[in-house]
Amino acid sequence: MSESEGVSVHALESVLDHVLSTPGVLGAAVVDAVTGLTYAEAGECGPAGPGTDISELAALIGDGLHDAGAWGELENVVVTSRRVHHIVEVVPRHGDPVLLSVVLDREGTNLALAVRQLSEHVRMLLA
Repeated sequence: MSESEGVSVHALESVLDHVLSTPGVLGAAVVDAVTGLTYAEAGECGPAGPGTDISELAALIGDGLHDAGAWGELENVVVTSRRVHHIVEVVPRHGDPVLLSVVLDREGTNLALAVRQLSEHVRMLLA
Protein backbone atom coordinates (compact mmCIF):
# COMPACT_ATOMS: atom_id res chain seq x y z
CA MET A 1 0.00 0.00 0.00
CA SER A 2 1.89 3.00 -1.20
CA GLU A 3 1.23 6.62 -0.39
CA SER A 4 -0.38 6.92 -3.84
CA GLU A 5 -2.98 4.35 -2.68
CA GLY A 6 -4.11 6.66 0.10
CA VAL A 7 -2.30 5.53 3.26
CA SER A 8 1.22 6.65 4.05
CA VAL A 9 3.80 4.57 5.86
CA HIS A 10 3.72 7.19 8.63
CA ALA A 11 -0.06 6.76 8.99
CA LEU A 12 0.32 2.97 9.22
CA GLU A 13 3.00 3.30 11.90
CA SER A 14 0.82 5.73 13.84
CA VAL A 15 -2.16 3.36 13.77
CA LEU A 16 0.02 0.42 14.82
CA ASP A 17 1.43 2.49 17.71
CA HIS A 18 -2.16 3.14 18.88
CA VAL A 19 -3.02 -0.55 18.51
CA LEU A 20 0.03 -1.53 20.58
CA SER A 21 -1.14 0.81 23.34
CA THR A 22 -4.31 -1.28 23.74
CA PRO A 23 -4.07 -3.42 26.92
CA GLY A 24 -2.96 -6.97 26.19
CA VAL A 25 -1.81 -6.37 22.61
CA LEU A 26 1.44 -8.16 21.83
CA GLY A 27 1.71 -7.31 18.13
CA ALA A 28 -0.14 -6.00 15.11
CA ALA A 29 0.22 -6.00 11.34
CA VAL A 30 -1.52 -4.48 8.33
CA VAL A 31 -1.83 -7.06 5.55
CA ASP A 32 -3.17 -6.94 1.99
CA ALA A 33 -6.32 -9.09 2.01
CA VAL A 34 -5.74 -10.46 -1.51
CA THR A 35 -1.98 -10.98 -1.78
CA GLY A 36 -1.00 -11.42 1.86
CA LEU A 37 1.72 -8.76 1.53
CA THR A 38 2.48 -7.28 4.96
CA TYR A 39 2.57 -3.48 4.69
CA ALA A 40 3.61 -2.78 8.27
CA GLU A 41 4.00 -4.63 11.55
CA ALA A 42 4.92 -3.87 15.13
CA GLY A 43 5.50 -5.93 18.25
CA GLU A 44 5.31 -9.74 18.39
CA CYS A 45 3.30 -10.92 15.37
CA GLY A 46 4.76 -14.44 15.16
CA PRO A 47 1.77 -16.30 16.64
CA ALA A 48 -0.45 -14.95 13.84
CA GLY A 49 1.76 -16.37 11.11
CA PRO A 50 2.87 -14.69 7.90
CA GLY A 51 0.64 -12.29 5.98
CA THR A 52 -0.20 -14.93 3.40
CA ASP A 53 -1.63 -17.19 6.12
CA ILE A 54 -3.68 -14.32 7.52
CA SER A 55 -5.17 -13.40 4.14
CA GLU A 56 -5.89 -17.07 3.36
CA LEU A 57 -7.67 -17.50 6.72
CA ALA A 58 -9.88 -14.47 6.10
CA ALA A 59 -10.65 -15.61 2.53
CA LEU A 60 -11.48 -19.16 3.66
CA ILE A 61 -13.86 -17.98 6.37
CA GLY A 62 -15.42 -15.31 4.14
CA ASP A 63 -15.99 -17.84 1.36
CA GLY A 64 -17.45 -20.34 3.83
CA LEU A 65 -19.88 -17.75 5.17
CA HIS A 66 -20.92 -16.82 1.65
CA ASP A 67 -21.41 -20.49 0.71
CA ALA A 68 -23.53 -20.96 3.82
CA GLY A 69 -25.80 -18.11 2.74
CA ALA A 70 -24.61 -15.48 5.20
CA TRP A 71 -25.47 -11.92 4.28
CA GLY A 72 -22.92 -9.14 3.97
CA GLU A 73 -19.18 -9.26 4.12
CA LEU A 74 -16.81 -10.66 6.71
CA GLU A 75 -16.13 -8.10 9.44
CA ASN A 76 -13.63 -9.88 11.68
CA VAL A 77 -12.23 -13.25 12.70
CA VAL A 78 -11.38 -14.17 16.29
CA VAL A 79 -9.19 -17.19 16.96
CA THR A 80 -8.39 -18.19 20.51
CA SER A 81 -5.74 -20.52 21.84
CA ARG A 82 -4.59 -21.29 25.35
CA ARG A 83 -2.04 -18.45 25.34
CA VAL A 84 -3.20 -15.84 22.81
CA HIS A 85 -6.16 -14.40 20.97
CA HIS A 86 -5.73 -13.52 17.30
CA ILE A 87 -8.14 -10.98 15.84
CA VAL A 88 -8.27 -10.15 12.13
CA GLU A 89 -10.30 -7.05 11.28
CA VAL A 90 -11.28 -6.46 7.66
CA VAL A 91 -10.63 -2.85 6.64
CA PRO A 92 -12.83 -1.99 3.64
CA ARG A 93 -11.52 0.69 1.31
CA HIS A 94 -11.51 1.65 -2.35
CA GLY A 95 -9.97 -1.27 -4.17
CA ASP A 96 -9.03 -4.39 -2.27
CA PRO A 97 -9.47 -4.43 1.50
CA VAL A 98 -6.62 -4.71 3.96
CA LEU A 99 -6.54 -6.69 7.18
CA LEU A 100 -5.56 -5.49 10.63
CA SER A 101 -4.13 -8.56 12.35
CA VAL A 102 -3.64 -8.32 16.11
CA VAL A 103 -2.17 -10.81 18.60
CA LEU A 104 -3.27 -10.42 22.22
CA ASP A 105 -2.15 -12.03 25.47
CA ARG A 106 -5.11 -14.14 26.54
CA GLU A 107 -4.59 -13.67 30.29
CA GLY A 108 -4.22 -9.89 30.06
CA THR A 109 -7.07 -9.16 27.68
CA ASN A 110 -10.79 -8.58 27.87
CA LEU A 111 -11.66 -9.98 24.43
CA ALA A 112 -14.92 -8.08 23.97
CA LEU A 113 -13.30 -4.78 24.89
CA ALA A 114 -10.32 -5.49 22.63
CA VAL A 115 -12.58 -6.16 19.62
CA ARG A 116 -14.40 -2.90 20.26
CA GLN A 117 -11.15 -0.92 20.59
CA LEU A 118 -9.74 -2.49 17.43
CA SER A 119 -12.81 -1.36 15.51
CA GLU A 120 -11.92 2.18 16.55
CA HIS A 121 -8.36 1.66 15.28
CA VAL A 122 -9.80 0.49 11.95
CA ARG A 123 -11.63 3.80 11.64
CA MET A 124 -8.29 5.57 12.21
CA LEU A 125 -6.77 3.48 9.44
CA LEU A 126 -9.54 4.61 7.10
CA ALA A 127 -9.21 8.30 8.01
